[in-house]
Amino acid sequence: MEKFIVKGEVQLNGTIRISGAKNAILPIMAATLLCSGVSIIHDVPYLRDIKVMQDILTLFGARIIREQNTLLIDTSNVQDADIPEHLMREMRASIFLMGPLLGRFHKVKLSYPGGCAIGPRPIDLHIKALEKIGASVKENFGFIEAQATCLTGGEINFDYPSVGATENAMMAAVLANGLTIIRNAAREPEIYDLQVFLNKMGAKVIGAGTDTIRIDGIKKLTPAEHIVMSDRIQAGTFLIAAAITHGDVVVENILSEHIFSVTDKLKDIGVKITTGNNSIRVRGGDLRGVDIKTLPYPGFPTDLQAPMLSLVTNAKGTSIITETIFENRFKHVDELMRMGAKIKVEGRTAIIRGIPKLTGAIVAAHDLRAGGALVLAALAAEGVSEIENVYHIDRGYEALEEKLRSLGANISRHKKD
Repeated sequence: MEKFIVKGEVQLNGTIRISGAKNAILPIMAATLLCSGVSIIHDVPYLRDIKVMQDILTLFGARIIREQNTLLIDTSNVQDADIPEHLMREMRASIFLMGPLLGRFHKVKLSYPGGCAIGPRPIDLHIKALEKIGASVKENFGFIEAQATCLTGGEINFDYPSVGATENAMMAAVLANGLTIIRNAAREPEIYDLQVFLNKMGAKVIGAGTDTIRIDGIKKLTPAEHIVMSDRIQAGTFLIAAAITHGDVVVENILSEHIFSVTDKLKDIGVKITTGNNSIRVRGGDLRGVDIKTLPYPGFPTDLQAPMLSLVTNAKGTSIITETIFENRFKHVDELMRMGAKIKVEGRTAIIRGIPKLTGAIVAAHDLRAGGALVLAALAAEGVSEIENVYHIDRGYEALEEKLRSLGANISRHKKD
């Protein structure tokens, strides 16, 4: 077990480049299973979740070579197989395997996926979507079995715009017979990135990024090469890091339109934002309270709720943050209160009364984004903080301490005593 030790009250200054998006890479890795051959994915960071997905693909018979930040995935010898339960439980994104395995092999068996404990994330939308295009799905003793002699295009109408279910349906439908229409689809940029990759493989997908996606099924796909989009959640974390330390940071390799809901709120809080060509500059200002509600894209992202909550603990006045996506996503609140934050949680709403300064403390990350939030709070706090359970942070932030040190932060990784 490892921990971070952070000495606070250091302004961050400089330039940081954002790497490829974890939430785009994982479904694209799964999509390589749709055909035989070598696909190449560029700008892949070293993350724990990506390593777990590599292990799962290897168990299927894929041969994976990493050359720095490039993955070469050879699916020539892939066969259908059961996924070990311990790997499924490590990562929520393992659910993405249902669509491509069903599309290529017409059957799949896997256990319920795991991931961060941030509230119920039922997979009923995934199952209903696959059933709409001809799959027969059974749930027995914690396992899901799906099979289809032949997938056939159909209409999928989501009750809720689920990102994972939208992507799973897309990957299954590309090899189905006929036309599939997905309505009330999620609109996240990562879904558009998946569409780009699938179309490079020869698929016929249009509409990703809107609430209606149309897929004309084809009989066979071929391998493709792709540069993954940049990680808008990582970018947002660094924007907030600059703001909370009253620093001056340029975040490169990020499209401003992917993150405008965050930069708009930062402006409301009092942060100075300048957008450039694939870059955003943040300069700290006098922070003031703000109201935020998390919503599906293009609304404020739930993955940045925790980091933003850390920021407003130091803002003048009162802030109100409402979490509408996941019901258990305030686990960082108790840890922030150890650092002196004044927060009251009522159901899915946190009421934050700003204070001049947090104080260092020993805290623990209970999930990925909560861990990022605690690191940001420690950067601004007076004194020294210790952040335990760093493995959660490693799931989604590549070498976070090294990148923060490049901007002047005093942060180091240590073995836990």
